[in-house]
Amino acid sequence: MPFFAAAFFPDADPLASTLSALGVFAVGFFFRPLGGAILGSYADRHGRRAGMTLTILMMAGASAAIAVLPTYGQVGVLAPILLVVARCVQGFSAGGEFGTSAAFLVENAPPGRRAWAGSWQQVSVGAGTLMASALAAVMFSFLSDAFVGTWGWRIAFGIGAVLGLIGLWMRMAIPDTQAFVTVRDQGRIERQPLRAVVRDHPRAMLRVIALICAGTALGQFWLVALPTILRTKTGIELRDAQLAAMVGLVLFTVLLPFAGALSDRLGRRPVLLIFALGSALTFAPLLNSVGTTLSSALIAAAASAVLLAGYGGSLAAVMAEQFPPEVRAAGISLPYGIAIALFGGMAPVLATATIRADAFWVFQAAITALCLVSAVAYWRMPETARR
Repeated sequence: MPFFAAAFFPDADPLASTLSALGVFAVGFFFRPLGGAILGSYADRHGRRAGMTLTILMMAGASAAIAVLPTYGQVGVLAPILLVVARCVQGFSAGGEFGTSAAFLVENAPPGRRAWAGSWQQVSVGAGTLMASALAAVMFSFLSDAFVGTWGWRIAFGIGAVLGLIGLWMRMAIPDTQAFVTVRDQGRIERQPLRAVVRDHPRAMLRVIALICAGTALGQFWLVALPTILRTKTGIELRDAQLAAMVGLVLFTVLLPFAGALSDRLGRRPVLLIFALGSALTFAPLLNSVGTTLSSALIAAAASAVLLAGYGGSLAAVMAEQFPPEVRAAGISLPYGIAIALFGGMAPVLATATIRADAFWVFQAAITALCLVSAVAYWRMPETARR
């Protein structure tokens, strides 16, 4: 992030430059609700395969565009403007991607294994983030800062675009889910799925927002923004912070299917309550225990990854179980997009801003409060694992 920030937001204060880049990162999140509303509705009308094909095409195109963008030194203020546009396209497509892919996996799940099947959606997210983290670690370890600042970050986005095209080819070959085919054959497709969700399922939408507000904030913090935040807060070597984040990602990704299977066996509520209450108790102590050593960062990243796996393993299933198949993709996508925009996208920005203002305790208190909000939502929600 520091090298990327310097290319588009040069500033004498590196922290101000990083904060600007994180702001652009957050802007993309605010397009997720719009993408969720439009692309989720598209998937409910035309099928899960059609929706997933469209979202990955847009994502790959935006990544390719970022890879070739001119920098601030080349075209001035036009560079960050183009970056914001590309990031908005990414956010728009991601808003429809999660709900559609979650619906696809859960609807194809064997009986009694919906969380296990849905957990693979988060496995793909974790694996993708892990690849990016590993690439960054390799760059920081073996390439010069000058090369990373000029070409390294471009190579990373170019690789993302190529992988997106491979995913596009794979998605075009898969059949639609039986749940959607049944709805279509029986003539039950909603002409306006978004309107039907808002009209008929408002409580389910609010419940989904409450269910994921803590998880999305913690996920963005521990699994995505951790190297930048730790570097800013403690002065730890960037390669050490990147390695700790990568180890946390590996642990999170490996544990997800096991957490999904546990959710199918014990129920959604117990697993999610362990995540929320455990995170509320440990977030601030873990974060404050990190110093400038690799070992302290590794312990914090690993402990948080174990708790987050409980959340990620249940996520797709518990959201899909709130809505009927006629409006499932839109029902998941819209509230998920709202929650990740408000809580996920802003978490790294708030963390960096409070560090700069010497008030990091505000960020820690806010995350702890979100964990308690989600814990109440888990406690009060109906158990859906046996339905």
